[in-house]
Amino acid sequence: MRDKKYYLYVDSQERTLLLQSLVELKNELIQQGRYTDCVDELIFKVTKASVKKVKVDRKSCGCVI
Repeated sequence: MRDKKYYLYVDSQERTLLLQSLVELKNELIQQGRYTDCVDELIFKVTKASVKKVKVDRKSCGCVI
């Protein structure tokens, strides 16, 4: 059976915050002398992920503008 795929939609600010958090986590793991392989893979996936423009209907999402 194939693995289920999950998609994460983030804007540019959220993507930047995600990358900064992953780098901070990697630095903490290095200071503790632990492996960083999983975090490295996530950083690689986030940086290589394709960027797609998606139209969001703000009225239906319950957001207050």
